[in-house]
Amino acid sequence: MMVETEILGRTLRYRSLTAKTPDGLSIAVQDHDRRGGGRDVLFIHGYSQSSLAWLRQVTGPLAQQHRLVTYDLRGHGMSDKPADPSYFRDPARWAAEVEAVIDVAGLHKPVLVCWSYGGRVALDFLTEKTDGLISGLIMVAATSTDRADVMGSAAPLLRRMANAHELAENIAATEALLAACAAAPLSERELATMLAYNVMTPPAVRSALSGRPAPYQQTLERLSVPVLTIHGAMDQINLPAMSENTQRFVAHAQSRVYQASGHMPFWEEAERFDADLSAFLVALDAPIASR
Repeated sequence: MMVETEILGRTLRYRSLTAKTPDGLSIAVQDHDRRGGGRDVLFIHGYSQSSLAWLRQVTGPLAQQHRLVTYDLRGHGMSDKPADPSYFRDPARWAAEVEAVIDVAGLHKPVLVCWSYGGRVALDFLTEKTDGLISGLIMVAATSTDRADVMGSAAPLLRRMANAHELAENIAATEALLAACAAAPLSERELATMLAYNVMTPPAVRSALSGRPAPYQQTLERLSVPVLTIHGAMDQINLPAMSENTQRFVAHAQSRVYQASGHMPFWEEAERFDADLSAFLVALDAPIASR
């Protein structure tokens, strides 16, 4: 089914797909293919967010050049939201979900672009499967360890959201997190839209996501595909040290730090982010001798 709608002054157009996971969940997938003939790219959003986090990418020039696919993680957006915590604690379930999305969209060795908690999801996939299934990995303020020293001063807001079982507190906690995500204040329309899709994730799901182990060192060390980390210097949730952790174990990883961004560099500096992503994708097709 084709979907076209206006949101935040942009025309969002995609083919709506449904991926079925081995554990029986329906996952909402959005294929933004404009027949540009470029690389397949799969975007994985963060904690309590949705596929709409990537709005600026999928409605911009990148979507004309490459095949961009987004989806709502289990428990988020328009995907199924089971109450049983076991659906969110097992790395194998997350890995199977990513594989189901790749299969239903017919992606060929996609580049994974992962934001925040999406780093855990991507690394679960790469732990359970193999990086031979992808062409590259971009970690955007993405979680690669659960060490306390790489968490910022706003990180406790995630726990507050998980414990927000009353609607008023849910809204207040979510607004506080969104305010902390950006280095500069979001517009009223941006905040309203982000608040709407964030509160679609039930507190019980947020709670099940929280505190999950992140034993990814060996997975990072054995990555052979190109890796790029992008981080906002003013991130109050995952400190830039989080990306430094990824770089520590992936010797060939490249890095970018956006001095004017917080936790959402792809939103706060979308033009620069898209340029860096485009350069990464183009480099994948460059002859080995020129790299």
